[in-house]
Amino acid sequence: MSAATRSGGAACTPAPARWPTVIGVSQLSFFSAESVPPAIADLTGMLAGPGQAVLLNSPQGQAARLSVVVDRLWRAEALAEMITDAGLQPDIGRTDENTPLVRTAVDARLVPLAGEWTRGAVKTVPPQWLPGPRELRAWALASGGPEAEDRYVLGLDPHAPDTHSVLASAMMRVGIAPTLIGTRGSRPALRISGRRRLSRLVENLGEPPAHPEALTHWPRI
Repeated sequence: MSAATRSGGAACTPAPARWPTVIGVSQLSFFSAESVPPAIADLTGMLAGPGQAVLLNSPQGQAARLSVVVDRLWRAEALAEMITDAGLQPDIGRTDENTPLVRTAVDARLVPLAGEWTRGAVKTVPPQWLPGPRELRAWALASGGPEAEDRYVLGLDPHAPDTHSVLASAMMRVGIAPTLIGTRGSRPALRISGRRRLSRLVENLGEPPAHPEALTHWPRI
């Protein structure tokens, strides 16, 4: 589902725009996540990272659930807020390894999205998918972090290697050309470097969550 196809979410008044996290710059971005109405499509950013979509059969018919394991509780809480904003019910739990986990409730409205992002039991990326501001925000919340002062990485799913180059191409098409790294290890990612690319990323993501630790994991320039 592309960023242009933003349907299925609850009607919601857009949150007031706020200042992006850019050192030494005070310029309101008209393309930030705060300026875009929430939609279920926002949650595809979780799937661009290590998130999973599962199609389920129930007595009421087919439904689906999205989930992602994260490394910090603040990430799970911020993603739960995005899930709520999209009109779905979130659930925060723990894996058997005591790692934070956030997921949606099982919901029939997720079936089209889950169907586009899976081929059998394998995750795939829809050919026309482009990450808009809120999709990028969900991706950064799920697996984003600084690699250095002038580099930021968006984590990929190590269990879905066929998605890596497709996601890199999708980022290029929205003007944030990344470098694919770590493909031979357990932590593949898209590295974003350079002031212009980082500026565009920051403008799209908007402000970090209110948690103090979130600021250290947000891109800065």
